[in-house]
Amino acid sequence: MPFNRREFIVGMGAAAFGASALSLLPAAAFAQTKVDMAELLKPGPLGDQVLGPENAPNTIVEYASLTCTHCKHFHDTTWPELKQKYIDTGKVRFILRDFPLDPLASAGFMLAHAAPNDKFYPMVDLLFDQQQNWAFVDNPVPALFNIAKQVGFTQETFELALKNQALLDAVNAIKDRGAKDFGVDATPTFFINGVKQPGALTLEEIEKLLV
Repeated sequence: MPFNRREFIVGMGAAAFGASALSLLPAAAFAQTKVDMAELLKPGPLGDQVLGPENAPNTIVEYASLTCTHCKHFHDTTWPELKQKYIDTGKVRFILRDFPLDPLASAGFMLAHAAPNDKFYPMVDLLFDQQQNWAFVDNPVPALFNIAKQVGFTQETFELALKNQALLDAVNAIKDRGAKDFGVDATPTFFINGVKQPGALTLEEIEKLLV
């Protein structure tokens, strides 16, 4: 594709995405707070990407950035066992929400939402698994396309997704609501049964808040 990392970032509107140093702080640096679950569970403009049954006894909402190394650490270390032990068995309903810290993360979320055949989570998994191949390189677009092809994108649908201003606006709206209404200021940030927990949590830390 005919543009490099700098052009891509400028084109995506880098000024609209302030990467926060707060993403580097451990969970212990933040006071534990609880939010209104009814408000938290109101879906945003793109709906919610839900895993697990609606009547699960526990609900976990994660705000993440696809370029965040702490989010990747959670994905690599905690997520597989959390999914197998709690989500797949119906004990947890899980919702991942967009909180991009930079334009590349926004692009990743746009592709995940636009993925063919509702492959949001498979696309997210690939983006985290291959984060080093696209998030920290000089020319990320070809790498993103190579990942996107694995879930069914064509060159045309890939470019259309990244040029979709309405989709970008919706991703921004999800992030802005998370920050404004629920105080999200770092990634990853979890709400476990309404209790705010920033940081790449271990399974043991999550289990303490489950019923």
